[in-house]
Formats: sequence, structure tokens, C-alpha cells
Amino acid sequence: MVRFLWVCIVVAFCFSKWVDGFVQYSQRGDPKTEIINNTLMVSITLIRGAEAKGAVCLDGTLPAYYFNRGHGSGANSWVVHFQGGGWCSNITECVARTKTQFGSSRYMLPETGFTGILSFKAEENPDFFNWNRVLIPSCDGASYSGDSENKEAQLHFRGQRMWLTFMEELMSLGMRHAKRALISGCSAGGLTSILHCDKFRGLFKKSTKVKCLSDAGFFPDEVDISGEPTFRNFFSGVVSLQGVKKNLPRFCTRHLDPTSCFFPQNLISGIKTPLFILNSAYDIYQFYAILVPASTDPNGLWDNCKLNLTNCSPSQLQIMKGYRNQMLNLLKPISKSKQNGMSVTSCYAHCQAQYQVMWHADNSTLIGTKTISQSVGDWYFDRAEIKVYDEGCHYLVPQ
Repeated sequence: MVRFLWVCIVVAFCFSKWVDGFVQYSQRGDPKTEIINNTLMVSITLIRGAEAKGAVCLDGTLPAYYFNRGHGSGANSWVVHFQGGGWCSNITECVARTKTQFGSSRYMLPETGFTGILSFKAEENPDFFNWNRVLIPSCDGASYSGDSENKEAQLHFRGQRMWLTFMEELMSLGMRHAKRALISGCSAGGLTSILHCDKFRGLFKKSTKVKCLSDAGFFPDEVDISGEPTFRNFFSGVVSLQGVKKNLPRFCTRHLDPTSCFFPQNLISGIKTPLFILNSAYDIYQFYAILVPASTDPNGLWDNCKLNLTNCSPSQLQIMKGYRNQMLNLLKPISKSKQNGMSVTSCYAHCQAQYQVMWHADNSTLIGTKTISQSVGDWYFDRAEIKVYDEGCHYLVPQ
């Protein structure tokens, strides 16, 4: 009886260890993971030896990523998600970024939570929960497209080299065997997924199902409320400072200037790989940076409107609706293409795929009858053609 009891204890102990290993879906050598407050926390991984290729962050530190291995039916499927973080268009801005996680891996979180499109729970992320899921932070300031340097300021504009190094690293981890792959990104990372969409497709065999998702990465080339091209001037600085031109899609640079080819509206028609645009027509970042930058409102007449859209005056709402209509007009190439997808919300938000409440939750805003997660999943797996936009949203204050 005693021997039987000990056997049961040993079996139970081994089973619990096996379950722990299964729940965290890791293999020997994979980054450490743990579950805190019901969220999967994933440890950072630095790419050793990247400096030999010149593939470094703005301050010269090593590039980094967060990775959780897939399992079961998702073992050979990959989501590679590029985090947002903006850009820098001059030396002062870029030097400032080197003191933050957006310009140096020295300041990146040692571990980060995987939620939304990166969640490991089927009830939170129905189609991608068991895929290999990768989060790549931003540390270059040019959507991983620059290749230059400023020795005097000790700045390394090596986004393109880091992009190549990330892909080499992931291929070595098993992505070369992928049957399905999705590159996605938020904000500046959403622009990354557009700029590198066809390059990502080129990494795989023809039999691999590859698609691209841009979340809050569709930045229109529009003037601000004073009629000035404030955001275009900003992008022009990014492109020229960081040597982006040579890495832009050639189908665009053959007939347009480099700055124009950094704007998605001039790229989406030429991208061959299936592309899904997820964006808010009232994107909070675009409201602040493109439509009403601080320079255009010295007296703060838009301050209350920016804090809550219900505070906007009729004339302000009219300006915003005009901006929305122009965005929808620019997205017509997506709406006319059968292979592409589009989900344009009216939420006052910026980035929706990585945040659980926006991606897939009981109180998520529905686009038509579906959550954003269901829309993206239906498009990726060809279950339905998704080209929808919705005028309503219960997130009217900044999210």
C-alpha cells in the first residue's frame, strides 16, 4: 500500500511538471515564461552577435524580442508582431530616444505580457492562441527601414539590418518550417508590416500561407487644420536622416519621391501579399500628430475635444468626419481587392490588436457582428471576405 502511494505521488509530481511545461508551451532553451494575474509573461531575448552585422538599436545596443513557442495545431504557425513606438526625424529627437526603450534595449522590459493577438488563451485569441508568437519592440525610429549612421552623435540608424537579423533569428527557431505566417504590427510597427509585407512573403515556400496585418499603421498624407503638411514634413525628416530611401519598395520609388513612399496610401496598391488594414477613422495619435498638432492650436481650443469626443463642437466634429471620409477614400484599393481585408472602426483609440479589450472580450466593440479577432481570423483563414467599417463605438474617450 505504501509503495503504491509513493508511486502515485511520483506520477502526480511528474504529471504536474508536464502540465506546467505544457501550459507555458516552452522548450529547453526557449525564453522563460510565467503566468501573473492570468497573463502570460514572456522574458526578453537579446540577439547575441548582431553587432557584428551592424544590426543594433539607435544607441548601439543589441536588438531584442519576446518569443513564446506554439504547440499542437499551431506548432508550425507564426505571428510576428512589431510593437509601436513612433519615429525620430532629427538628431535631437533620436538622441532623446536612446534614453528610452524606443532607442535602446538597455531600457526594455525584462519581461512583458502577451495579450490580444499574442494571448495564449483560446477564449481570448481564438485563431492564434497556440501559434508561435513573437513581439519585436521598436528601437530604431524608422519602422525598421533605415540604414545610415551619425558618428558625431553616436547614432546608429540600422533598422533594415535589424529587420534582416530578426528574420534570420526566427528562421533558426523554426519559422523556416512554417505552414502559416502572419506579420503584424501596431502604429510604427503597423507601418513596418506594410513596408516589409512582400519581403516577409519572400522568406517562405510558395506553399506557406503568408499574410500581413497593419494595426493603426495607415497614416494618411494629409494637411493639418491650418493647411500645413506638418506630418509630411516630419516623415521627410525620418526618411532623409535615417537613409530609408534605398529600402523602400521600388514599385513606388520608381515614380514617387521617397517621403511619399513612406506613406501607406502610396504602397497598398503595389503590395502583392494579402494585406489587412485595421485602423480607427478617429485614431487618437493621428488626431494629435496629423490633424491637430500642438503648433496649430496655441490657444487650446481643441483641448476638450481631444480629451473626449463628446466635448467636440459641431464644427470640430465636421472636420473630423471629413478626415474620416478622406481615410476611407484612400483605402479604396483595399476595399476593391478580393485578397485584402479591411476593418475600420470609429473608436477613439490607437492600436487595437494587442489590447485584449479591443481584440476579443465580452465588452469589445463589434464591427458588424464580429470582434476584431473574429474579423482578422475569418480573413486570414479565408472563411469570409472582410471589408467593413462601423460608425459606432463605445470607446469615445482616449484608450
